[in-house]
Amino acid sequence: MKKIIVTFVLCLGFCLPVLSGVKIQKVEPAFWWSGMKNPELQILLYGTDIATDSVSITASDIRVKEIVKLQNPNYLLLYLDLSETAPQQFDIQLTKNGEQTIIPYQIKEREKDSSAREGFHASDVLYLIMPDRFANGDPKNDVVPGMRESKVDRTDMYARHGGDLKGIADHLDYFSDLGVTAIWLNPILKNDMAEGSYHGYAITDYYEVDPRFGDNEEFRQLVSAAHDKGLKIVMDMIFNHCGSEHFFFKDKPSDNWFNFQDNFVQTGYQTMPQADAYRSDYDKVKNIDGWFTQSMPDLNQRNRHVASYLIQNSIWWIEYAGINGIRQDTHPYADFDMMARWCRAVNAEYPDFNIVGETWIGNNVGVSFWQKDSKVAYPRNSYLPTVMDFPLMNIMSSAFDEETNSWDRGLARIYDYLTQDIVYADPMNLLVFLDNHDTSRFYKVPPTGDLNRYKQALAFLLTVRGIPQIYYGTEILMAADKAEGDGVLRRDFPGGWAGDKQNAFTPAGRTLQQNEAYTYISKLLNWRKGNDAIAKGSFKHFITQNEVYVYERKYGNHSVVVFLNGSDADRTVDLAPYQEVLPARRAYDLLNDRQIDLQTSLPLKGKGVLILEFGKVN
Repeated sequence: MKKIIVTFVLCLGFCLPVLSGVKIQKVEPAFWWSGMKNPELQILLYGTDIATDSVSITASDIRVKEIVKLQNPNYLLLYLDLSETAPQQFDIQLTKNGEQTIIPYQIKEREKDSSAREGFHASDVLYLIMPDRFANGDPKNDVVPGMRESKVDRTDMYARHGGDLKGIADHLDYFSDLGVTAIWLNPILKNDMAEGSYHGYAITDYYEVDPRFGDNEEFRQLVSAAHDKGLKIVMDMIFNHCGSEHFFFKDKPSDNWFNFQDNFVQTGYQTMPQADAYRSDYDKVKNIDGWFTQSMPDLNQRNRHVASYLIQNSIWWIEYAGINGIRQDTHPYADFDMMARWCRAVNAEYPDFNIVGETWIGNNVGVSFWQKDSKVAYPRNSYLPTVMDFPLMNIMSSAFDEETNSWDRGLARIYDYLTQDIVYADPMNLLVFLDNHDTSRFYKVPPTGDLNRYKQALAFLLTVRGIPQIYYGTEILMAADKAEGDGVLRRDFPGGWAGDKQNAFTPAGRTLQQNEAYTYISKLLNWRKGNDAIAKGSFKHFITQNEVYVYERKYGNHSVVVFLNGSDADRTVDLAPYQEVLPARRAYDLLNDRQIDLQTSLPLKGKGVLILEFGKVN
């Protein structure tokens, strides 16, 4: 019998098959671990006409549960039971016509306490980065031979600019000094598309970091280095769709691996049919099964093999890289039941882990439907711990501009919205944000915006209930309008490239106004670290009076009281209505770093902010 051994090479810690002269092109995942809560392992084999091969394995303590031969003869799926499996190396043997292909496979030992991955929560502040646009730490990987998009052009907002993982790793001290505690990375996996690959949302390999960002081992080292600095890492994942250059789509495993795979139908970008009691079948199918774009075919998560592949892939990255959280793109566009199964599977393996789903819905009832244990969704349950508070973002985008004492304008709108938090199963597990990579930036240059508006909004964002997220460049007043195009929303951070005229990573490289903004947000962020009144505390607020909004965060004897003046005019605030949240006649004034006396009233400048702290020595 002729034997062909598919050898593996250790490539920066990540095993890949040597393909030359061998019919096996993909083995996914490349390795796995013993001792997982779920003992089932799906191994996907992709190669030329392998479905007719007979399959065996050399391990005596691994049970082959199922061998699946799909419609496409270039695929084989093995389902293994690792219940009694010790760490080991074994062979997968494919035999046909007297020829045997041997594929070495490794079951690794889990790192100690790997199941205790700490997720992100309300004590954290996430800093959102688009890796291609933040910093170029290694110009040598800007262009990778053989990849379809083979140029870097920083003058083109939709081309690749060269940012990478090393650029992020080189600025870990910047994040720590700024005061954020977690970094959310827009997708870093391989996007081998002909154009527009910079954003990362058209994945062509679910198990490989895009070579223009670095490699798998470099990502794992970044996570480890971030942990050493007290920073968590959140990884962006996409289960709804992949890129049209993925081998799944170019050589489809079966006729139901994708939705509408033979007849392109675009989604209507409406996710409410998932929750709508009156929905039509037409609307549900079009919006849930339709493709995001023609270059992003819609995966069919109702196919059990697709579901297992995606669930297993996310667990692989948590175990391999040690990430602290996942942001799931376009969460409501995918199958509800499969996504719920995924959330439960991740939580079973990693009880302290966190997932936030992109729930871009314009009302809080719709968003609340997607949160774990939602009364609105009952008896269904998404098991998704954290959802994104898009309705609050929409309100904040205008509320801090409006000057009126009407109940439906200005800060009164924020008060009114927060009175409706009863619709949420867990308001502390809402991701709150002023902007992100898909929206207009919050800061507006004069005359339509000013620094007082910015400061007031940030003070609110960093003291309200929930998990705050800020978008890279917020600290230096980066501004852009959605109407200018997505590429403009994702401008390069100044100073991230050698030869940049401005280096905003340093005080000397920032303007006076940028330094004022940076100092302000950094003070708030560093004060927020370890502040249980903000991370765990109750929330109590008062109806706006004379355009002033007042609220309290309290945990034990430690409390924080915030005064926001929604008017451009100075106000003298009568303290009589607020006595229940003013436990002492002296308080610490955070923003002015002083103790102040509380008599019968307080002066508050136009669009001013006052943050008072009680019960904590400063």
